[in-house]
Amino acid sequence: MLQRGSASVIELAALSVWLGAASFFSTAVAPALFTVLPTRALAGAVVGRILPTVFYSGIAIGVLLIAVELAARRAWMWKGREISGGVMIAACAIAQFFVAPRIDHLRSEISGPIEALPLTDPRRMSFGRLHGASVVWLGIAMLAAAFALVLCARTLHPKRY
Repeated sequence: MLQRGSASVIELAALSVWLGAASFFSTAVAPALFTVLPTRALAGAVVGRILPTVFYSGIAIGVLLIAVELAARRAWMWKGREISGGVMIAACAIAQFFVAPRIDHLRSEISGPIEALPLTDPRRMSFGRLHGASVVWLGIAMLAAAFALVLCARTLHPKRY
């Protein structure tokens, strides 16, 4: 059985790495690709190659969070970190296994770049909704990771009265 402090350190490290990577990808890498690469289609292809790594690692960190929590606990009861891990797993899995395949299918239906389609084209509108859903699911996973990170930090540095 893990000691509470050791469990928190493991969780803190894993969550920090994943949340940092997901944040860096979202705020720096993806926008830079769309700015620097010659076409949006090329930037989208690169982002589409990186996102599965973010989603799969989010699932893995969620599983790790739950496993470490269960290993460190004497009594069975769902608490904040396990719930956060479950939310991370669900959000990343939905984005990777439900939203991403629909985006890929839509891209294969469209012979050229998506931005070449009229704004009223149902495929372009569908792509926009799916892209938004992917962003939302990643955001939910990141919020869950941040919540768990705060809980871990509070365990390591409890208030002294």
